[in-house]
Amino acid sequence: MSMLANIWGLIALASVIWVIYDVLTQNQRLGTIKKVIWILIAIIFGIFGAIAYYLFGKK
Repeated sequence: MSMLANIWGLIALASVIWVIYDVLTQNQRLGTIKKVIWILIAIIFGIFGAIAYYLFGKK
């Protein structure tokens, strides 16, 4: 595994953790179903899910 792949993996993991943390602690206006959906999007799509959450889910 190359160094670039390792760095990309760490960035993806950090972005997923950030979304999960933010959804559960900071974004109180979301309902339970929306929280679950955003967490699943972050887990499935990684960095792209985090970008989508930042653009569309975080207000």
